[in-house]
Amino acid sequence: MASDFSRLGEEIRSIEEAGADWIHIDIMDNHFVPNLTFGPPIVSMIRHVTKLPFDVHLMVERPETLFPALAEAGADRITVHPEACVHLHRTLASIRELGIKAGVALNPHTPLNVLEYMLDEIDLVLIMTINPGFGGQAFLPSMLPKLRQLRELLDKHGRNDIHIQVDGGINAETAALVTDAGANSLVAGTFIFGKQDRAAAISALRAASKVAQ
Repeated sequence: MASDFSRLGEEIRSIEEAGADWIHIDIMDNHFVPNLTFGPPIVSMIRHVTKLPFDVHLMVERPETLFPALAEAGADRITVHPEACVHLHRTLASIRELGIKAGVALNPHTPLNVLEYMLDEIDLVLIMTINPGFGGQAFLPSMLPKLRQLRELLDKHGRNDIHIQVDGGINAETAALVTDAGANSLVAGTFIFGKQDRAAAISALRAASKVAQ
């Protein structure tokens, strides 16, 4: 979302060359969140640009309607919001049935207890450290205890294989905070795309967070 959409292919190549691990793709419908980006056709068009995994974050109503098209477009992970799903377990299972890893995104107000009976269907939990919809927002420090509680929950259930991802206001300073709280996957839009030297920006995140490359 933070990239220059008029040069999307070049932007993706630049962050791959700079050392990014995944491409995080924000899909918004201007209903679930007050913003609009793009849909599966764009995902399909950019799939040939990179071999990096596509980490698709759906901020849309009725996300299940997009799963088949996203699978065909080359998505590797799809993350949904529980508030957008009538039956979260069924939604997650339908993602995994397509051979795609499934994630759950938790807005700042969303409690962790929505996850407790879903863990067998989850590969990733995304903690939003801003309110979703727009990039460039300030990091919410109040989400750090939530991250720690999530780490404790996953440890309790022996699910260290589930990624703990954070998105919102991530930079070299906040990367250290969220990693210390238990995160191991960082989404950085403005911090990366806003820099001329993107390799240096990614290196700075890794150095600050000590996230394994």
